[in-house]
Amino acid sequence: MKRKIKMGMVGGGPGAFIGSVHRMAARLDGKIDLVCGAFSSDRAKSLVTAAELFLPESRCYWNYQDMIEFERKLPVGERMDCVSIVTPNITHYDIALKALDNGFHVICEKPMTFTLEQARKLAEKVQETGTIFALTHNYTGYPMVKQARAMIKAGTLGEIRKIVAEYPQGWLGDAIEGASKQAEWRVDPARAGISCCMGDIGSHVENLTEYITGLKITELCADLTTFVPGHTLDDDGNVLVRFDNGARGVLYASQMSTGEENGLSIRVYGTKGAVEWHQESPETLVVKYNNKPMQVLRRNWAGIGAEAAAASRIPAGHPEGFIEAFANIYSQFADAVAGRLEGDKDFAPDFPTAEDGLRGMAFIDAVVKSSRSDQKWLNFEV
Repeated sequence: MKRKIKMGMVGGGPGAFIGSVHRMAARLDGKIDLVCGAFSSDRAKSLVTAAELFLPESRCYWNYQDMIEFERKLPVGERMDCVSIVTPNITHYDIALKALDNGFHVICEKPMTFTLEQARKLAEKVQETGTIFALTHNYTGYPMVKQARAMIKAGTLGEIRKIVAEYPQGWLGDAIEGASKQAEWRVDPARAGISCCMGDIGSHVENLTEYITGLKITELCADLTTFVPGHTLDDDGNVLVRFDNGARGVLYASQMSTGEENGLSIRVYGTKGAVEWHQESPETLVVKYNNKPMQVLRRNWAGIGAEAAAASRIPAGHPEGFIEAFANIYSQFADAVAGRLEGDKDFAPDFPTAEDGLRGMAFIDAVVKSSRSDQKWLNFEV
């Protein structure tokens, strides 16, 4: 590819958190240029963001519909190649569908859609159009997560028997939506969907579990709770799960766990060994055995595999984290789009796809149904 991939963005205007994260991640490896955007439904706010990003006013659009229509008419090489969607859940489907229908590749924030039915339709549309679709479950981008995945795939841990994964936060332990734009839409069923906590961060737990282990959830038993007065969606969830190889698991997510920041962690136990990873200490992977001393693997030191090394940018001792994990997804997405533009249709993405997004929405749907049901176990079906 003799040029950078050109990207448009929907969302990420003033006051948005995740939009700036996506922009930093897209720039990190020098493969992507942001060339246009519809950053806010408020034209004035959108223009503020465009000016901050040194984009011409002519490439700052009133809405995503105009952006896609006008960009489609520009010559190849000048128009955007892909769309980054960083808006609240309720708008993901419509934006992605229009982009795909017009031949643009998509990289989208999670969860993929507002409803399970939308997720099914979107996954079908990706297959129908042959476009590249990436979902930013960014925790799959951490080098030591890839190290754990590679070890499990190689059989180092033996047969997997048990997985324990959790994601505690404390920031929604009080009704702060009046003072927080980020909280406001997450606790609103009209914009967030059928779940707050499990949809927002529980989906990360599900995705990370299946990504690292290679296993698929087949059954679950869920208990969701709303602790904060005035809220209607869950702020805490506990899920027992069964996997397709017979393994058992406990998945837990909470946004009212006082004092917790972003405590995503996972422990995977096999017949030969176990691994443990904590997002707040992402450079370290702990490997445990019954018959020999525990190992502590560190990113970019001897002993890590090719997958983890390929996802590392700087020497050991200089921590890589949140932005870099996003950037690993953007980098591979850019490579896939570049390959497609050059006529290469065969690629094996190591980033979450529309199929992962569909499984994520099916997980949220099943968890909510299970919690509302008197039935002990519910089949997990996509």
